[in-house]
Amino acid sequence: MSSSKSALKQPTVISDFKEITKMRLSLSVVFSSLAGYLLGVDVIDLKVLTLLAFGGYFMVGASNAFNQIIEKDLDALMDRTKNRPIPAGRMSVNTAFVIASIFTLLGIIILYTINKQTAMFGAISIFLYTCVYTPLKTKTPISVFVGAIPGAIPFMLGWVAATDSFGIEPGTLFALQFFWQFPHFWAIGWFLFEDYKKGGFFMLPTGKQDKGTAVQVIMYTIWTILISIVPVFGFTGQLKLSVVAAIIVFLLGLFMLHYAVRLFREMTVKAARQLMLASVSYITLIQIVYVLDKFIR
Repeated sequence: MSSSKSALKQPTVISDFKEITKMRLSLSVVFSSLAGYLLGVDVIDLKVLTLLAFGGYFMVGASNAFNQIIEKDLDALMDRTKNRPIPAGRMSVNTAFVIASIFTLLGIIILYTINKQTAMFGAISIFLYTCVYTPLKTKTPISVFVGAIPGAIPFMLGWVAATDSFGIEPGTLFALQFFWQFPHFWAIGWFLFEDYKKGGFFMLPTGKQDKGTAVQVIMYTIWTILISIVPVFGFTGQLKLSVVAAIIVFLLGLFMLHYAVRLFREMTVKAARQLMLASVSYITLIQIVYVLDKFIR
């Protein structure tokens, strides 16, 4: 019985495929894109919605696969990543490269069928994540700033897919997800600090689990909260937010800020992990609130 249970836990071709493309992360990014689309569209086009979902998934999956190819030797050094398909020897670099290349082509082609701007931003996302962010991770904490750019594109991408235009509305969505990523990734960098150190990654702004990092976490959380309620003031074109929705979004921001302040006070791995979980809940919930508010108003 025990041997059969352990066999069930062994990685499979499907699980390795999910891992090389980071399926859960990719799906969360697709969720952001679809939320942006629903915010920008006047009449929902199921064809475009489907194309955006698949195109977005292929683009993010490609970025993740290229990332794991580049970092294969460093992944082998860290407990969190040493069992990934490439460092564990279950998938060759060539196989991963083929997957990443096919995903890139499919993603760009699919997004191009929506409109040219959507494909352009998708391609920029892959380039920045793979060719700029990934190499910088072992050199400077500025990598988090660079990585926040492709990470903030999906929410904006949905609006561009819906409208074929870039203006204050998708710019606001971009800014919201851009600033959110700093407390989110610094929280991850904090509770995985020792593991990241094995791979030589510089994720925290001061390079340490100190008050300086914790203060910056709080500052960027506050910026995120402020940006999230800007649409209620009517400065963001067609991107609007009702007073009730703005209050809900603000309260959700205070929920995240609570955990950011807790990290400053406690300076523990546990507090950082709680902040990371709170940040994921926050970004998901405010996107839902934004969309519901549009269709309920």
